[in-house]
Amino acid sequence: MSSWLGGLGSGLGQSLGQVGGSLASLTGQISNFTKDMLLEGTEEVEAELPNSRRKEIEAIHAILRSENERLKKLCTDLEEKHEASELQIKQQSASYRHQLQQKEVEISHLKARQIALQDQLLKLQSAAQLVSSGAGSVPATTASSAFGYGISHHASAFHDDDMDFGDIISSQQEINRLSNEVSRLESEVGHWRHIAQTSKAQGSNSFDQNEIYKLQNIIKELKQNRSQEIDDHQHEMSVLQNAHQQKLTEITRRHREELTDYEERIEELENLLQQGGSGIAVTDHSKVHEMQKTIQVLQTEKVESTKKIEELVNKIEDISKKLSSAENDRDILRKEQERINVENRQIMEECESLKLECSKLQPYAMKQSDAMTEKKRILPQSASVEEVFRLQQALSDAENEIVRLSNLNQDNSLAEDNLKLKRQVQVLEKDNSLLSQEKEELQISLVKLNNEYEVIKSTATRNMDLDSELHDLRLNLEAKEQELNQSITEKEILIAELEELDKQNQEATEHMILIKDQLSKQQTEGDSVISKLKKDLNDEIKKFHQLEDDKMNITKEFNVQKEKLIQSELVLNDLRLTNQKLEDKVEDLVDQLNKSQENNLNIQKENFELKEHIKQKEEELSRVRDELTQSHNQDSKSNFKDDLLKEKEAEVRNLKQNLSEIEQLNENFKKVAFDLKMENEKLILACEDVRHQLEESVAGNNQISLQKHTIVEALKMEKGQLEAELCRAEKRLLEEANKYEQTIEELSNARNLSTSALQLEHEHLIKLSQEKDFEIAELKKSIEQMDTDHKETKKILSSSLEERKQLIQLTNEKEIFIEELKERSSELQEELDKYTQALRKNEILKQAIEEKDRSLGSMKEENNHLKEELERLREQQSRAAPMTEPKTLDSITELESEVLQLNTIKDHLEEEIKQHQRIIEDQNQSKMQLLQSLQEQKKEMDEVKYQHEQMNVTHTQRLVEKDEEIKNLQRTIEQIKTQLHEERQDVPTENTDIFQETKVQSLNIENGSEKHDLSKAETDKLVKGIKERELEIKLLNEKNISLTKQIDQLSKDEVGKLTQIIQQKDLEIQALHARISSASYTQDVVYLQQQLQAYAMEREQMLAVLSEKTRENSHLKTEYHKMIDIVAAKEAALIKLQDENKKLSSTFESSGQDMFRETIQNLSRIIREKDIEIDALSQKCQTLLTVLQTSSTGNEVGGVNSNQFEELLQERDKLKQQVKKMEEWKQQVMTTVQNMQHESAQLQEELHQLQAQVLVDSDNNSKLQVDYTGLIQSYEQNETKLKNFGQELAQVQHSIGQLCNTKDLLLGKLDIISPQLSSESSLTSQSAETLRTIKRDISSESSKQEIEELRKSLQEKDETIRTLQENNHRLSDSIAATSELGRKEHEQTDSEIRQLKEKQDILQKSLKEKDLLIKAKSDQLLSLNENFTNKVNENELLRQAVTNLKERTLILEMEIGKLKGENEKIVETSREKETNYQALQETNMKFSMMLREKEFECHSMKEKALAFEQLLKEKEQGKTGELNQLLNAVKSMQEKTVMFQQERDQVMLALKQKQMENTAVQNEVYFHFKETELERLRNHLLESEDSYTREALAAEDREAKLRKKVTLLEEKLVSSSNAMENASHQASLQVESLQEQLNVVSKQRDEAALQLSVSREQVKQYALSLSNLQMVLEHFQQEEKAMYSTELEKHKQLIAEWKKKAENLEGKLVSLQESLDEANAALDSASRLTEQLDLKEEQIEELKKQNELRQEMLNDVQKKLMNLVNSTEGKVDKVLMRNLFIGHFHTPKNKRHEVLRLMGSILDIKREEIDQLLNEDQGSVTRWMTGWLGGGSKSVPNTPLRPNQQSQFNSSFSELFVKFLETESHPSVPPPKLSVHDMKPLDSPGRRKLETNVPESFKDAAESRPGRRTDVNPFLAPRSAAVPLINPAGLGPAGPGHLLLKPISDVLPTFTPLPVLPDNSAGVVLKDLLKQQ
Repeated sequence: MSSWLGGLGSGLGQSLGQVGGSLASLTGQISNFTKDMLLEGTEEVEAELPNSRRKEIEAIHAILRSENERLKKLCTDLEEKHEASELQIKQQSASYRHQLQQKEVEISHLKARQIALQDQLLKLQSAAQLVSSGAGSVPATTASSAFGYGISHHASAFHDDDMDFGDIISSQQEINRLSNEVSRLESEVGHWRHIAQTSKAQGSNSFDQNEIYKLQNIIKELKQNRSQEIDDHQHEMSVLQNAHQQKLTEITRRHREELTDYEERIEELENLLQQGGSGIAVTDHSKVHEMQKTIQVLQTEKVESTKKIEELVNKIEDISKKLSSAENDRDILRKEQERINVENRQIMEECESLKLECSKLQPYAMKQSDAMTEKKRILPQSASVEEVFRLQQALSDAENEIVRLSNLNQDNSLAEDNLKLKRQVQVLEKDNSLLSQEKEELQISLVKLNNEYEVIKSTATRNMDLDSELHDLRLNLEAKEQELNQSITEKEILIAELEELDKQNQEATEHMILIKDQLSKQQTEGDSVISKLKKDLNDEIKKFHQLEDDKMNITKEFNVQKEKLIQSELVLNDLRLTNQKLEDKVEDLVDQLNKSQENNLNIQKENFELKEHIKQKEEELSRVRDELTQSHNQDSKSNFKDDLLKEKEAEVRNLKQNLSEIEQLNENFKKVAFDLKMENEKLILACEDVRHQLEESVAGNNQISLQKHTIVEALKMEKGQLEAELCRAEKRLLEEANKYEQTIEELSNARNLSTSALQLEHEHLIKLSQEKDFEIAELKKSIEQMDTDHKETKKILSSSLEERKQLIQLTNEKEIFIEELKERSSELQEELDKYTQALRKNEILKQAIEEKDRSLGSMKEENNHLKEELERLREQQSRAAPMTEPKTLDSITELESEVLQLNTIKDHLEEEIKQHQRIIEDQNQSKMQLLQSLQEQKKEMDEVKYQHEQMNVTHTQRLVEKDEEIKNLQRTIEQIKTQLHEERQDVPTENTDIFQETKVQSLNIENGSEKHDLSKAETDKLVKGIKERELEIKLLNEKNISLTKQIDQLSKDEVGKLTQIIQQKDLEIQALHARISSASYTQDVVYLQQQLQAYAMEREQMLAVLSEKTRENSHLKTEYHKMIDIVAAKEAALIKLQDENKKLSSTFESSGQDMFRETIQNLSRIIREKDIEIDALSQKCQTLLTVLQTSSTGNEVGGVNSNQFEELLQERDKLKQQVKKMEEWKQQVMTTVQNMQHESAQLQEELHQLQAQVLVDSDNNSKLQVDYTGLIQSYEQNETKLKNFGQELAQVQHSIGQLCNTKDLLLGKLDIISPQLSSESSLTSQSAETLRTIKRDISSESSKQEIEELRKSLQEKDETIRTLQENNHRLSDSIAATSELGRKEHEQTDSEIRQLKEKQDILQKSLKEKDLLIKAKSDQLLSLNENFTNKVNENELLRQAVTNLKERTLILEMEIGKLKGENEKIVETSREKETNYQALQETNMKFSMMLREKEFECHSMKEKALAFEQLLKEKEQGKTGELNQLLNAVKSMQEKTVMFQQERDQVMLALKQKQMENTAVQNEVYFHFKETELERLRNHLLESEDSYTREALAAEDREAKLRKKVTLLEEKLVSSSNAMENASHQASLQVESLQEQLNVVSKQRDEAALQLSVSREQVKQYALSLSNLQMVLEHFQQEEKAMYSTELEKHKQLIAEWKKKAENLEGKLVSLQESLDEANAALDSASRLTEQLDLKEEQIEELKKQNELRQEMLNDVQKKLMNLVNSTEGKVDKVLMRNLFIGHFHTPKNKRHEVLRLMGSILDIKREEIDQLLNEDQGSVTRWMTGWLGGGSKSVPNTPLRPNQQSQFNSSFSELFVKFLETESHPSVPPPKLSVHDMKPLDSPGRRKLETNVPESFKDAAESRPGRRTDVNPFLAPRSAAVPLINPAGLGPAGPGHLLLKPISDVLPTFTPLPVLPDNSAGVVLKDLLKQQ
């Protein structure tokens, strides 16, 4: 266990890498500590107490070593990180140098721009000075001064050549500064322009025109600059995209690596579990369970990891799809932008051309009217004011967008990205609206120019030279109007594309976000460039306030980052605290381990008891397993293992969760620390840069202030604000630069490759733009073609409307008919399904009947053979009659009678077969009824599926019902058991056994399936059905029993007859023996020899007869058994039908399981019967050989043995019995095999049919689709054209209103969306956290629920097992013999059953798929057929119409031919009429033309008048009605065209009508009498003349009215007459163009007719190809059938061969398994030995290390002791000697020698020397005193004597000394204050436990306080506290044996105060001391 834990820790450490270094050391510590603790647990019983302390010290030492190793690893990791960071810095510096080069290029571009803008400024200033020369002089030094400042600042930035971070930042600052200066100059240009415009009102008009041209040039240059900036942004975009893709690839790669590491770890742990499981199972059973739990947990984690991998793969695929869609969106946006740019350019060109025209026409206008010039002056002023206001609003919007985008760049969450996409879409829409506004302004300018142009025309009527110019200008105007229409259509297309983009942007990813951000920036920058030219200085004051707010935001962000730093420090402190807590927890766990070891001993005892209990249970289980099927075994094992494993999963999961949490914390803290370091560095750099910039800006401000003294005070304020803005903008850009630096670090690797890719993309974009230009040109052409087509189609549609109405009626009728057909088809399909089911059953029955017919045929053939053999026998008998005796003839006759009896039995059986066939037919009818009920049940099941939610509630109730059903089944088992006892004599036991097994299995499977699908009501119905079926089964079983009894009686009769024959033969043999024994040998030798010869002949004949009879018997028995088998097959078929009905009612899906069971049973029977046949044949062969041998030996000897006859007869009886059994089994097997073959053949045939149908359907579908598309295209095209043109008209009317609405909506949305960002981001984070927590809770709850469900299921299964055990004990006596055979057969057949199940599953799946395909294809076929029939009907109608028209044309031609002759006669009369008629027509035409012209003139005059009135109003009011005028002009033009077309159509229709009337009149003239016809013609002509005259009168009235109106209008508008002439000319041109269009339409009609003919020919060809394909298909089907039949036979042969191979392989497998088991056992033992050896080696190494450590400790201690001894030798305590000296004088003189002896013993003086001294100096004490005080004693402090000491002189010295020491032992100084923890007595049990069990307390004391002594007793004297003389533990019986802890009193004779134990009093100790003396 310890080695396993160590391996686990090391594996975890390796896999976690650098981040998990500390974790690995921690796990190593835990593993080492647990290893030592486990070793202690095993060795505690044997080892002594000092060993335990030594182990504790060594464990602590090992922990310290592991910590040192961890620190070393950390040092190495940090060094590696340092090196890696240095390399990264080098790479980053290289990339930054590359960026610096790019930035320098940008600076050069910006400088060029600045120079250009300065030139413009100088020009504007000069113009302004020219204008305002009288007002006041303005110095023009501003630009030059600002530029000088910029140049100087730039020069200072490029002094250093070292390309580091500072250089990059300075370059970025330079770029930002230049861009800000550019914007400032542009704003100044706008200011000067405003001044120029104001001065223009006072100055001349020609100067205004020059200013416009200058401004146009500036706009062009600014557009070029914007295009350059767009290109630069696109370069940056591609770089960011590459970086993002690299990030994604790195993340996916890391995830895969982590997954592989986890899988490897799991595999290692599994291997370790497999190795360690066998060795540990013997010692500790609980550890095995833990190992199993860990294995299962790891497996579940592996499954989860695989699921996660799959989810990540799906996510990656989704992301890739989104990327592709985003790239497509990007391309679309680019295309749209290019289109918009092209449109803007076109509009500007138009404006320029119109302005040029205006400039040409201005001198004429100046001459004619001064009033018009005044109005023109008013107009530009108002226009300029409105333009300035509009541009201010646009600039403020653009600034808001810039601020919003800068805020958005800081946020990177996905929720905010989605909002960004929406905003970008809105920005794009706003840009489009702005562009549309610009277009509208240009259109307004066009209208103004038109109005001016018309005014100029009215004034210049006399100048005829201008007419040509006006005509050209009008043509130009028309072209412009067309272009405007095109622009409107393009606008609508753009709106539609924007709507599509809105949908696509919802699915776009982060790539699209970056692209659209930059596009929006580009567009906003472009707008700001345009708007800044037209902006006032007041807007810049607003900018100043915004920049101040930005500064505040920056300071806030700085404070936030500081707070983050403080928080990170707090987090680190918390981490340290948590580490300390974890260490404390480790110590607690150590204590718990000690306790758990004690618990382990108890658990081991309980394990032994449980093992004994388990052995008993296993014996019971072994009995149960013998009786139960394998399924029960698998369930019980799996449940048992699941319970064990699931209990241990929780522990392993908790540990892994803790580890993962610690890892995550460590990783997070490292990341936080690194990020904080980086942020600190960046902030320091930013602060320094800001300081430099502030200094520079202060210097610049000083210089500028000196230069600006001359300028007005207002300009000073503005410039100061601008400089402040520059400083703040630089700060903002610095922050953005810091943010971009982070991205640049990530892009350092990809930056080298990016330049070439960017160039390629740039070229690609240029190509795309060129392609788009071509596409635009093509689209324009296509639009023109569409206009022409539109005009043509209008004519066609007017004629085709009537035909379409008829077609619509027909289609409605057809649709009704189709719906009826669909209903019929659905009904027919249902009937078809029923009939197919019935057909299948009929086919099965037919096959069964065919099998019966075949068996009857074979029976008849066998009967014929038998008859032939009988005839042969009779002939032989007739030949051998004289030779044989009458007995042989009797036997032959008896055999013949037996044959006759058998024939009669056969007839009876045939009759019975017919009866059974009738029964089967009745049952088939009942089966059909059941199928109908089944279909009804299917419908009910569909309803039940909706009630599936209620099923969960009723599940428990159904379980109870199932338990009742189980009880019912158990009753049925008991009934079957009783039947078994009855039928055991008659029926073979194996059949019943199999029947029971299959029934139990089927019922169990039904129970399993019903639990899922059936509702309560259906279960009740099914229970009733099952009971009815059981009754039927019982009846059938009774019939079976009766039939079997009859058959057995017949067989018994046959056997009885045979036995009688055998007995007769035995009697004959006995008679022969009697003759041989009785008769005398001498007399009867000759007679006997003759008889022997006769008998030999007889014997040969008898053998021949017997062989023939046996053959006949065998044939008859085979026939008999076949009949029995047929009956059994019928019964089996009945049982099958009943089972199928039950299973169909229960579940549709479990239909295949019955087939499995039947196949299993049949295969098992086949195998058994084959084995029995082989045995029987082998026995027959042996018996025949013995017979032959005996016959040959008998002939040789010349005698007959009766024993041989008896043996032969006995063998024949045995063989007969065996043959009966064998043939019964054989017939059953044959029937089952044939059924299986027929069923497989049917299935294959059905498969082939389905495949053929699918092929036919696919071909038909393809053909029909081609036809359908061909027929529909023309119809659909016409409809689409109509719809498109209608939509275009509607869109033109609503487009401008929609644009205004969209603008307002977008502005509102922009205001709404910005506050929603923060709220949504917070919500998303909260929802993510809640989801995680919920998932964890759900996972834990789901696991608990699963465990509880499994336990409940286990309990239920245990109960069922007990009940089945009781039943099995009862049945064990009856099924003892069969169970053994069943086991073997089950083992053999399991593999085959599995293969068959797999095959059947595959077939069922394929069948289901084919059924679904067939249904889908059939539905498609029906729909296609219906469509085809509709199209055919339509074609037929069209054909009929064409034929009718052809017939009419033929008839008309014939009539014309006849009429020509008659017309010649009538020509003379009709010419006069025709001349009159023509004259009337001409007058009519003239009138109509005049009418049209006058009406047109009226309309045009009205429009002109309205236009002039509106012009006057607009000049007064402004620009309000210009847009409406444009729209009205467009609408009026469209209305005019429509009116002209309608009038032309009316005229053409009138002409056609007149022609038709003429033809009708002519026909009437021919058919009827000529005179009547002439009269009719006259009347008709009169009527027509009247009508024409009426029309002419009406026209004259109209003319009068119109002339009045015209005169009124001519008085007002004389100048418009020329315009009217031009308009009339245009109308004539339009009439000509319409005639040309008519010709084109006629041509198109002819082409359509040709297409119709071609399509008809194609239809005919398709019909021919269909017929050919059908023929080919039929041939193909026939060939397939032949092929499949051959393949079937081959498959059957292969199956037989494979079965043989399988049997051989099974035998080999058994032998291999035995050898494998032996090898595994050997391997297990070897692995155990190796593990034990490894453990022992580790223990030896650890012990060696411990010994070395202890030796080192011993040496140190000995050295210390020697030093102590050397230091303490020769030292005496002064206090003690003083007390002894004083005590000597206080003692009586009699006892003073005792004091002297004590002193001597303390000073190591021998007793003899002391005695000599005492003897010498008894009288005087002088010498003793001089000797005592010879050393020169110091002054001793006098101790105060106690009062009791003075009164006790008479007591002995020893008593006084003891009392003295007692008094001295009590401290005079107050004792030191100690904690309550240290106040324990010395020998208290808590203290002893600490000393023995806790090593760390001693260790800590020894290490931390080496100078101090251990806290022994608080009541010791503080005098000699440096050296403990006697350790109290040493005095006790259980003290440690260490040298440091032994008492020093033996070595050092001193009398310091002794540490006294509470158990032993002080007196006892002192008495011991005195005893020593």
